[in-house]
Amino acid sequence: VEKVHRGDQMDGLLYPAKKIPPVAKSDTEQEKASQNVLSSKVDPLLKSNVETMPASLSTDFKQKVVNILLKYSSGLWANALPKLYQDTYQVKFPEDILNNLELLSDVCIVDYVSEVPRKAILYAKPQRCTDENLNVPEKVQRHDGVKATAEQQYEESKEQYPENITVPPLIIPSEGSVSVMVLELKNTNEVLIYVGKDYSSAQEQMEDDMKAYYSQNSRVSVAQSLSVGQLVAVHAEEDAWLRARIISLEDNRIKASNYFFWHLERDLKQSCNSVYKLQKQFNSLPFQAAKCKLAGLEVFCDDPVLVKTVESQTCSKIFAVEILEKSDIPLLVLYDTSGEDDININATCLKALYDKSLELHLQVDALYTNVRVTSVFSDGSLYCQVPSKGLSRLSEILQKLEDYFHYKQTSEFNVSLPFCGKICLFPSKGKWARVEIRLIHSRRALDVQFMDTGTAATVKISELREIPPQFLREVIAIPPQAIKCCLADLPPNTGMWTPDAVLWLRDTVMTCPEFSMKVIKQDCSKGIAHVYLFAPENFPDMDHSVNRQIKNADLWKHQKDVFLSVTPSGTSSTKVTSDAVSALRLTSGRVEKSFSDSAREPSSAVSTIDMPPPLLLSKTGELMDVYVSVACHPGHFIVQPWKELHNLEALMEEMILYYSRAEEKPVNIEKNKLYAAKIENQWYRVIIKGILRNGFLSVYELDYGKHEFVSIEKVQPLMDMFRKLPFQAITAQLAGVKSQQWSEEASIVFRNLVEKKPLVAQIQAVNESTNSWDRKIVTFLVDTSHPDTDIWIHDFVSQSFVEFSKDD
Repeated sequence: VEKVHRGDQMDGLLYPAKKIPPVAKSDTEQEKASQNVLSSKVDPLLKSNVETMPASLSTDFKQKVVNILLKYSSGLWANALPKLYQDTYQVKFPEDILNNLELLSDVCIVDYVSEVPRKAILYAKPQRCTDENLNVPEKVQRHDGVKATAEQQYEESKEQYPENITVPPLIIPSEGSVSVMVLELKNTNEVLIYVGKDYSSAQEQMEDDMKAYYSQNSRVSVAQSLSVGQLVAVHAEEDAWLRARIISLEDNRIKASNYFFWHLERDLKQSCNSVYKLQKQFNSLPFQAAKCKLAGLEVFCDDPVLVKTVESQTCSKIFAVEILEKSDIPLLVLYDTSGEDDININATCLKALYDKSLELHLQVDALYTNVRVTSVFSDGSLYCQVPSKGLSRLSEILQKLEDYFHYKQTSEFNVSLPFCGKICLFPSKGKWARVEIRLIHSRRALDVQFMDTGTAATVKISELREIPPQFLREVIAIPPQAIKCCLADLPPNTGMWTPDAVLWLRDTVMTCPEFSMKVIKQDCSKGIAHVYLFAPENFPDMDHSVNRQIKNADLWKHQKDVFLSVTPSGTSSTKVTSDAVSALRLTSGRVEKSFSDSAREPSSAVSTIDMPPPLLLSKTGELMDVYVSVACHPGHFIVQPWKELHNLEALMEEMILYYSRAEEKPVNIEKNKLYAAKIENQWYRVIIKGILRNGFLSVYELDYGKHEFVSIEKVQPLMDMFRKLPFQAITAQLAGVKSQQWSEEASIVFRNLVEKKPLVAQIQAVNESTNSWDRKIVTFLVDTSHPDTDIWIHDFVSQSFVEFSKDD
């Protein structure tokens, strides 16, 4: 059974596990079967309207069956024949014939697909065979010479290449991780990929089987009647046997396209003597290749430089795939995941279209003036613009776009299909700017990087615009005008930049309209230049450079180590150094005792002013759909109400859009107060659980139940508009099991059973608290995803605990 997605519908294709030949019957059995057909009882009211069969089926009846089967060149399931027969001839079909289909074997091919006699596919035999078996007189057989000749040729062709042999379609998975091998390409709209399971293994096995069959089977005949479009077996070079489709016929030679692997779609010019009938057993494997288009490259698909670049970057390599559009030729983005970072192949190859004369290459020891710093990041890196030919060309083309859109409705150019690596236009400070999509959060929000300033931002998809086609090549040809730099010669023990150092650098360089710059070295592997920056009045005095000023400022002191208790008894603790805190993330609440249960500090009541309403829970004993976001062990896990998840997603979208544009301001941080915190690429509603002395905070995500460490820079006030939805995280413990110190093995089993899964909860008790995030429920959990039975998690956990105890 092969599952096939057709839009939102799931179908199944069934293939026989093996060919089951019909059981030979003796003459006595055949006669008895015929008598059984005669003796079948029929309702008297229907008797006059039912075909009555002699001991051998009548010629007229068989001809009627043949007439029906001729309409179904791909075959007809036997159990569908009675209804079609009755609809066509208004006569009831003798049902007992389905139990003995051999009675029709002289006029049709019976292909059994199981041991059940009725489970068979019927194919009409060639007309001449049918005529001979039915003893049709010659004058009845042919009334028109021209028609007879044409029909005879058609039937002979049909016999040689039966149309009922079909190859199942290749299904590119629509869910989960998909990887492909790129074989070859004519242009970027016709990239040939290999999608088969385990790549070549299935194909190689079939080729071996074809070689064995055609080399050793003396009864295999050379194809006689050939026509364009037919599937054939071809004896190719190096004694290989391949499936191919004929695409042209020239004298005694054919031109064909092979559908598989290394020789995919390459023209095979063969003598007709090396083309053989393709046997049915070699059509169960779908064609393993498919054509695709590379997103973002469509307009330039035939550009020779681009095609050569794509070919060198992709051919005979394996890539992860993002499918943007499902169609006969799907639209894809390819990703190289073989290194530390994933590489967007589409975006990388697009750089081949850059105008090399507009690229700026910084020279070591060179001095540059009128340099503008466009952005500063929290790791101390910055982007600069240097006066250049490319920057002047960019200003010209952006002005052309401004003039063009002045007379156009820009909504005509809304981006309908965003994807990572796509280059668009975005209105910024009254002008159009080039941006590249870097991360898609949802259907409304995404992250972009401004190509010519290096700035990163989260924007609404509705604010992006497509580049008008007539300007596309000009816009793409200009390389990014932002150069990534870092300050040279900072102390080697600087380590991670402190928030104070980052703020000082931003205040210093973003308020000055221009600088002078000296390049010390180029790190090509990281694409970053090490530079000295000078305010115009200080150039070239090294002692007054930005580098020396920040180096000598009191901005780099790291605080003493901080100790965090991780066990309720206090007998064990973990030392978290100030330099390591930034990398430490309790991403799944794995250190489950740090801030929960008895290890938690006595919580002081938080002001209820502007607090969201408490989350309404189901009544005790009632069922509630939940999603388990974090699972530490049966005594501590987090659930979210399933029906509210869409509201939470909408809230997260709005927070991304709001805080990505809000001006970052210093925030007065207080313990046990509510804030918004940026963790990775999302904004969360959090409560401050602890203030560390090195500029970091320990926070608790009120909607997801996770504990995190974040920089104080990443925290902003929680606006009133984001305080309306009840906090979604519900702390829970499993009912039906004894409270105990859970072993790591039992915790792992429990975690694998429930974490990141939708389940059904039956609440047994609620332990209320002053603060909604401190209350705890005791609940059963039920996994209802299995078709035959529901799994009560506490039963499974209890059994597992017994097994672990035995092992101990």
